[in-house]
Amino acid sequence: MSEKQPGEPQSQPGTLSRQAGSTPEQLTAPVSSPAQEDGQVLLQVEHLESGYDETRVLWDVSLEVRRGELVALIGANGAGKSTLLATLSGLLPAWAGRIRFAGQEITHRRAEDIVRLGLSHVPQGRRLFSALTVEENLLLGAYTRRAGSQQAIKQDLEEVYTLLPRLRERRRQLAGSLSGGEQQMCAIGRGLMSHPELLLIDELSLGLAPQVVDDLLMALDAIHREKGLSFLLVEQDVQIALERADRAYVLENGQIVLEGTGQELLQHEGVRTAYLGT
Repeated sequence: MSEKQPGEPQSQPGTLSRQAGSTPEQLTAPVSSPAQEDGQVLLQVEHLESGYDETRVLWDVSLEVRRGELVALIGANGAGKSTLLATLSGLLPAWAGRIRFAGQEITHRRAEDIVRLGLSHVPQGRRLFSALTVEENLLLGAYTRRAGSQQAIKQDLEEVYTLLPRLRERRRQLAGSLSGGEQQMCAIGRGLMSHPELLLIDELSLGLAPQVVDDLLMALDAIHREKGLSFLLVEQDVQIALERADRAYVLENGQIVLEGTGQELLQHEGVRTAYLGT
């Protein structure tokens, strides 16, 4: 048995972890090869590595999101899911690898430039400005568009209120006084105000009651259907994530270990044992 090198990700009993440097199990053919330029591929991540200070969290991560897709990213706490989203959105630097979005290299671009290109991040914990109103928080989402058409921003605000009508009711209310579900709606609305092509959502349902989660999922389905946005969704409730996903990836110990359609992963014995308890 080979000895692990210092800093190498450690596998855990009862998971799907692969050996470092090996290829993740693919239940379906990849949507494109890494060298292929495919106009339908909106986000392309190749051999990405990242982390915090001296601690590497992501190891050789490759994935894709196509235009109009909802892609789920599942994994246990500490697997590196939030680190991956933060790296994709420019909040953390990439240590190695490449990130392309809408045909442009964004690996080392600033976060605000990435938002301008059309990639928006709804972080875990919402991170609203509690002393500002709902509408003020939403308008902050359009900050990178401030030099553009104010009429277009007003139209997008009205569209957010149509998609998420609870926000219209609460628009003059301080964000800090909202319920958890309403805060999550506000965070999603703020992300939409940047006029994205791809929305990264980190833990949609965390800490929310089941009925609130159902309301959020209905809103997400409406946004996906009516706006044709692409989504990369990190979600602790594996069942609801895979039920909605066109495709999905399993991240363990900072590595992609499995990929396939949402339905394929729902039926995968290892996924059912490790994440669904069946």
